[in-house]
Amino acid sequence: MRTDPTISRLLMLRSGAIAVQLIAVLSVYFLLEHQIALLPLLIVIAVEAVFQLISLFAYRNVSRAKPLGMLMQLTADVLFLTVLLSLSGGATNAFVSLLLLPIMIAAVTLREKGLAYIAVLAIAAYSLLLIKMPDHSMHQMNMSGHFIGMWVNFVLSASVIALVIGAMSRALKERERIIANVREKQLRNEQLVTLDGAAAQITHQLATPIANLQLLFEELLEDQPNNPIVKHMQAPLTQCSTQLNDFRKLSEQLRLKNSQEHTTVKQLQTQITDTLLLQYPDQHIKWITPPIAATLLSDAMLLPAILNLLQNAALANQKQGQTQLELSWQQDNLHSECVYLLIRDFGRGFSSSQLAELGGQLMPSDQGMGLAVLLSNVTFERLNGSLTLFNHADGGAVAKVKLAIVNTENNAS
Repeated sequence: MRTDPTISRLLMLRSGAIAVQLIAVLSVYFLLEHQIALLPLLIVIAVEAVFQLISLFAYRNVSRAKPLGMLMQLTADVLFLTVLLSLSGGATNAFVSLLLLPIMIAAVTLREKGLAYIAVLAIAAYSLLLIKMPDHSMHQMNMSGHFIGMWVNFVLSASVIALVIGAMSRALKERERIIANVREKQLRNEQLVTLDGAAAQITHQLATPIANLQLLFEELLEDQPNNPIVKHMQAPLTQCSTQLNDFRKLSEQLRLKNSQEHTTVKQLQTQITDTLLLQYPDQHIKWITPPIAATLLSDAMLLPAILNLLQNAALANQKQGQTQLELSWQQDNLHSECVYLLIRDFGRGFSSSQLAELGGQLMPSDQGMGLAVLLSNVTFERLNGSLTLFNHADGGAVAKVKLAIVNTENNAS
């Protein structure tokens, strides 16, 4: 498993910092012969090295670090650096500005609250170093104004970094999110174009065999009008011919781009009931709520998209021996710009992997569920709607369809 690149860079930076700290302390003490607290500094560096080894072990197989983990790591960096500075001159140390580094890292890795916390912690650490600075250092060097000015400069720098770099980082992340969504939609559109071409080709290839079967059926019916097997052939052949003609009409409408239509909720409810009764006579629809008095944005693919969901619900019911589907309408308030259609089945429900993938990409399914839901989701999004799938608390699955309202009617149609 690949480690999170953000935490990996932070740990790599800290490893380099520990090495530089050790070299700097030893060089100052032995080469420059400055009187510093060598043993306490080495102890702090050793503790920091142990913390680094623990962090490397803890994050060795973490593919995505949590924000809280990053916050703890940066907090530790601020604390270790503050202790090291306090043992080597405090606010008079030329490297006190290194407290800005955790703020910079937080600006590109954490959210607003985490960034604010690290910035305040670094400013508090610098302030503590300034307060704890010996008085004789101030008076002998007559540098009190200089050190206070350095502190003010640090506060301003920390604030600018937190505000500017933080804002730029959020803008870049938002841009990356938009680009990722555009790429995902482009990939999905390419898949749909491929499916559209394949569907058109298959439809063309099926037209002739179905027509031939219809002729053979008519001849058989003339020769054996009382044969029950021949009579049973009529219904499926008629259904195949009807669906093939409907598909041709839908394709023609989409090619001519005459897809924008309006339909009332009541009309859509009637179409749903009639079509499901024709295709799945063993399934019974129970409308929990009456139709809402509203006109919806529609096109030629809206009803087939809803029927895809109803087909999946009916198949889920059949697997569990259930025969009832519950449908209902919802609206947030009287001035809402959308209506919700809820379709509930009494099957086994969705697995966690199905909920993560359905509607977003093609996925293998013994029922073709992934393709049907993908096509339905694309249709709803084109009509300013959306599709949400979840499991019902009392069992079964629920498909929640958001449909855009054109205008609200004063009375139900």
